[in-house]
Amino acid sequence: MQAIIVFFLSLLIILYLTARLRLHPFLSLIITSVIAGLLAGEASTTIDAITSGMGRVFSNFAIIITAGSIIGLILHRTGGAKLIASDVINISRKPLMGLNLLGFIFAVPLMCCILAYVVFIPVAREIRIKQGYSKVLTASALVFGTLASYNLVYPSPVIYSAAFELGILKSDILLPGIIIAFIVSMAGYFYATRFCRFGDLNDFLQDSEDEQVAIKASSTGRVAAYMPIGIPVALILADVFTDIPLFDLLGEPDLALLIGVVLSMVFAYRQYSLDIVRELLEKAVKRSGVVILDMCGGGALGATLAMTGVGNEMGKLLTGLDMPAILVPFLIAVAIQSVQGSRVVTMLVAPSIVIPLVPVLGLPPVIVLFSMASGTFLISHFNDPFFWIYKDLAELETSEVLRSYTLGGVGMGGCSLVLTGLAYLLFY
Repeated sequence: MQAIIVFFLSLLIILYLTARLRLHPFLSLIITSVIAGLLAGEASTTIDAITSGMGRVFSNFAIIITAGSIIGLILHRTGGAKLIASDVINISRKPLMGLNLLGFIFAVPLMCCILAYVVFIPVAREIRIKQGYSKVLTASALVFGTLASYNLVYPSPVIYSAAFELGILKSDILLPGIIIAFIVSMAGYFYATRFCRFGDLNDFLQDSEDEQVAIKASSTGRVAAYMPIGIPVALILADVFTDIPLFDLLGEPDLALLIGVVLSMVFAYRQYSLDIVRELLEKAVKRSGVVILDMCGGGALGATLAMTGVGNEMGKLLTGLDMPAILVPFLIAVAIQSVQGSRVVTMLVAPSIVIPLVPVLGLPPVIVLFSMASGTFLISHFNDPFFWIYKDLAELETSEVLRSYTLGGVGMGGCSLVLTGLAYLLFY
């Protein structure tokens, strides 16, 4: 069966299993991966693709997600997240824009849009409770800020390797990337505030009665509130911007967040007994396990679809169509992103298809780069690990994620492409 048909059938199957039958996402993703491999005639290698896709996601994100879950739950219980949320509300006066800017500012220094989201989602949760927003609204305001800078600003991993392959100097793309990314981030903020206000405004995560009493009774200083987040961020930034060997170790996101876990535990022990802290840790680890399983399922589906060769088929199909030159790099990136789910992988694969076409397209390399980067915003769906992180940490329904994260990404990608086209018309 043709790979493109297998791709669309897989999307229909996963949508039916998760949205209609409400089967657990992990099971839905694995079942769909097996079906996709069989339909593609790759029965002998399907299980290997599934396990390798799961293993890659687990090795990259298991510690990050678990550590972030622990830090977030402890900060909530000790009142630290509530204090940070109050500061964001007082400083920005537009807390949703403040969330968007937090994601925008930190995604590139942290070298991971997922990490930026994981670090700040506890703050988004508290802002939601304080301001009476829906879960979808606060989560989308944060996530769109992280995506905008991570997909467009040098030296994000999304941009870095493609810029090198196209022979582009960082001085040629740094400022344009920041300008385009900021406008795109604001477009995401507008989409969130305009179209993501759905959901039950009173559908908050309710703590048990004992926990509510404990949170109200507890008080924490700004040192205890900010250090579990601030120290890991500072270590990661030190690794990025310095050549000090010590930070090569301490600045690794896994280790940096584990240091944040230790700090959050130390401050928690000042307010609660050992037994209560142990219960918090167990609850956080269990919660992170659900997120990681869903992510691994997405990795399995992405690896299986990539095995079918649908990305290459879509690339060949698009290059053969008569369309404006600027759309070719964009749509090739969209095709690859839709198939395998990873933005970094998309920008590793797309240049190999696009670079031979650059003389024919007649576009400056900078425009080719931003056209491809615009394509990484869409179409993000079930095989994107971030799809499931966004869903599970914000505790949303699959349909809510499709309406906010997926459709919002389409809008941001379109905005980025339009800005790239304007830059081409005005400056080249």
